[in-house]
Amino acid sequence: MKCPHCGAVGESYVIDTAPDAQGGTRRRRECHCCGKRFNTVERPIVVTPLVVKSNGEREEFDRDKVIRGIRLACAKRPVSSAEINRLVERIETQVRALGQDEVPSRVVGDMVVQGIKELDPIAYIRYAIVYLGLDNLESVRAETDKLLHEQQQQREQRNTAVEP
Repeated sequence: MKCPHCGAVGESYVIDTAPDAQGGTRRRRECHCCGKRFNTVERPIVVTPLVVKSNGEREEFDRDKVIRGIRLACAKRPVSSAEINRLVERIETQVRALGQDEVPSRVVGDMVVQGIKELDPIAYIRYAIVYLGLDNLESVRAETDKLLHEQQQQREQRNTAVEP
């Protein structure tokens, strides 16, 4: 392991080990050379399908790219990093569960849109403006009205389920 402080290679030892929320192993290390401590995370390498973009290009599924997009939509909203990480884990699991070698980017995008919609309605509208190409106020209003209608239906269903 290379020390991020002094660059020494293989000169650190493990102080503490614990599982992390994403199924990996988190290690606290200390460098023999400079004495500074740092953290590392080990995760199993799981093969995910290639994502086929709309222009036909293929790229590896990039969980960090998905996290960045969701974080941008959720900026200054009451959505925790833990919630975002759980959503990305769920999306990655769903993509793998498709059992395909290649997945259209639209499928991944739809999973992200649905997940953000469940997290926060404002973050959903922010993401939808870009993802769905809402390029004028009328289309943004139509999407907002659709979301409000869905939320009203969900409230009515919950109220009906509670009443005897």
